[in-house]
Amino acid sequence: MSNIAIKAENLSKKYSLGKTKTDSIYGSIANLFSSKKEENSFWALENLTFEIKYGNAVGIIGRNGAGKSTLLKVLSRITQPTRGRFTIEGRVSSLLEVGTGFHPELSGRENIFLNGTILGMSRSEIKSKLDEIVSFSGVEKFLDTPVKHYSSGMYVRLAFAVAAHLEPEILIIDEVLAVGDAQFQKKCLGKMKEVTGEGRTVLFVSHNMQAVEQLCTSGILLDKGSLKMQSNNVRDVIKNYYNDSKSASNKAEWVDLDDALNNEIHTIKRFGLYDSENNPISEHIRNDEEIHFKIYGQLKQDSPIWNMGFVLSDDNNQIVYVSRFKDQAEEKWPVLQLKDFCLEVNLPTHFLNEGNYRIELFSELRFRKYLIRPGENAPYITFVIKNGLSNSPYWLEKREGICAPLLNWENTL
Repeated sequence: MSNIAIKAENLSKKYSLGKTKTDSIYGSIANLFSSKKEENSFWALENLTFEIKYGNAVGIIGRNGAGKSTLLKVLSRITQPTRGRFTIEGRVSSLLEVGTGFHPELSGRENIFLNGTILGMSRSEIKSKLDEIVSFSGVEKFLDTPVKHYSSGMYVRLAFAVAAHLEPEILIIDEVLAVGDAQFQKKCLGKMKEVTGEGRTVLFVSHNMQAVEQLCTSGILLDKGSLKMQSNNVRDVIKNYYNDSKSASNKAEWVDLDDALNNEIHTIKRFGLYDSENNPISEHIRNDEEIHFKIYGQLKQDSPIWNMGFVLSDDNNQIVYVSRFKDQAEEKWPVLQLKDFCLEVNLPTHFLNEGNYRIELFSELRFRKYLIRPGENAPYITFVIKNGLSNSPYWLEKREGICAPLLNWENTL
């Protein structure tokens, strides 16, 4: 028996843009022979060829528009490929977006049985899993309520519980976990690890690189519908994703006024690392230098639930720390008015070990509604920390760990 769970050969999907639906024969014929047919179409996927073995947890990553969700929809048989072919060995359960697979007029209980039946399970098999599904989802009180009355969080909790507990051989998960709270996301990752530990296959799309690295052993990188990289080492794929990102800067400053980050709250014009005289610093930074991180922008709406900050990560995609300007006591918040601003903070480079680092900008409203989501549409800068503390005779090589704090040692006797 082959150990290949999924095999794709020249898998391609083309979509048409701007074509209107029509009920008339004339309109259908006109669309069919339109000279603009090729001009108004694009390939969401183009000539993807890959194999995925049983028991693998595969992270599928790429920037917005790379074709990740389209690939999952094709593999889930929600949409048909334009050309090419794929084979899947085993029962597939997928969770692609809030609402997929549920009938809004049916209760949570009825949708559990409906989904199980679609997967080919008998009523007794579904019933044996019912208590476990309900307990995991936490919707016991609303189990017999039509799901159209569920919140998005309740909806996705139940949908994930159904997808993960009905014992599919292949579990396909899109970025829907971002809807749940942090505790539930952690619970889902634990369940997916359990699924892969049982020898089942997981395909996981997420912009959260930490979650991808934590869950997946191998990875696939997509770029504009094409397969850019496939590797059995998911870290290599994540590094390639970051290194090839167009939003990355080769120096520690991000400036692109033609692509300023606009939303209803603010416009971000530039950000980066600067010296004490407000000059952009070079990519290489000594860890005994005084460095300022600054965000230049314009506030368009005064919102008390708005916050902004950055995520600092190392070269292995480990988060070193996260900082927001409202993390401190309220009386210390910077005063912002409806005009230009410059949010500034000193970066404690003396705390960092030698190595490569990345700062991702993010902006959020309370309850995790992101205006700029870290890891997804967030621009970032990169820089390198070099040792500037060589006055110590014991500083002969890089010390272990992400951080390298200088602690004050004393003899107190």
